Amino acid sequence: MKRREFISLLGGAAAAWPMAARGQQPERMRRIGVLINLTADDPQSQARIAVLLKGLQQFGWAEGLNIRIDYRWGSGDVNRLRNYAAELIALAPDVVLAGGSEAAATFQQASRNLPIVFVNVADPVGAGYVDSLSRPGGNATGLVLFEYGISPKWLELLKEIASGVTRVAVIRDAAIPAGIGQFGAIQGVSSSLGVEVSPLGLRDANEIERALTAFAQGPNGGLIVTASPAAVSHRDLIIKIAARHRLPAVYPYRLFVTSGGLMSYGPDQVGQYRQAAGYIDRILKGEKPADLPVQAPTRYELVINLKSAKALGLEIPATLLARADEVIE
Repeated sequence: MKRREFISLLGGAAAAWPMAARGQQPERMRRIGVLINLTADDPQSQARIAVLLKGLQQFGWAEGLNIRIDYRWGSGDVNRLRNYAAELIALAPDVVLAGGSEAAATFQQASRNLPIVFVNVADPVGAGYVDSLSRPGGNATGLVLFEYGISPKWLELLKEIASGVTRVAVIRDAAIPAGIGQFGAIQGVSSSLGVEVSPLGLRDANEIERALTAFAQGPNGGLIVTASPAAVSHRDLIIKIAARHRLPAVYPYRLFVTSGGLMSYGPDQVGQYRQAAGYIDRILKGEKPADLPVQAPTRYELVINLKSAKALGLEIPATLLARADEVIE
């Protein structure tokens, strides 16, 4: 080989080496913060994270490969949420996922610049997280859990499954706007259905047991549990007390019924984490939360537990069974 040809070949190879090296450089690790107002060992927590990871994988994101996820669990404690939100923000994530209204509020109070994707939030406009559903306008977007219009449906279903009910205890979290809104919507239709409704708090297990036990001393009682992180955290206790006092009950989510509750009507909480993965992907690829419309549920599921109905001596109307999305036997 002539000297000039050798030098040209060597120069071409040298020019190619940096290009090849650049092509083999690992993708920049992106960081995601996750704050959920449940405990880490709650089966619901694990189900939600599993769905989130699967959704992210469908968009090419894999934990440990091109994303790092930092998890924090609020466990129903507002102070813990604030501390953990501050911890996650200090880690400089590219985007955070807020599981529930309290987590979303905590992130927004701490930062108006950090991109936030929220899930399982009842009223993001009323709470001030976004300007509107179609044009969020700020640093947050995500998925609405439900509209307050679903709340009267719980009372209608309770009357349909237990027509003799004339008194209904409504467990709601008065510390969050959604708790007040849901109770107000139920109260608005109670007189037309011939039912007296009474709000019950759920600050802690003692309050729940004391209030429900006192309510159950009267005749013709029923129970509605509205949607809140506290209700989910105390679900086993609430279901146990309702069964002990033979109170027909309607719950906001399927997980109450699979845990032994009578009936639920509501959105798919776990599924929202799969949908959230799509928005996280779009934000990591450069889109802004302000330009991503908030999504609302497209369907609600009715789930009935026949074993629980039998224990209460209730005969489920055939028309109601026909409308059910799932019947647990």
